[in-house]
Amino acid sequence: MASATPGSHLVHDELDSPGSMSDDCRAVGANLHLDRAARAAVAGPPSLDYDDFPREVPKREIAVSEAAARLANALHLHLD
Repeated sequence: MASATPGSHLVHDELDSPGSMSDDCRAVGANLHLDRAARAAVAGPPSLDYDDFPREVPKREIAVSEAAARLANALHLHLD
């Protein structure tokens, strides 16, 4: 077990009172606009029901360059 050095201290000795730390947290929240994150933290999980997401989302077009197609064909990775 390591011995304590004269300059060492316990971290919890530096802690402020719970009320003061709570005030600090509220001040930070007000300054950084963390209200949305706080609401999301206590809100329920998002819905997974299909009816809540009725729209079709189109797939993005993937473009394969001529050089990539040649390389894939040379490696027998046929891109169609």
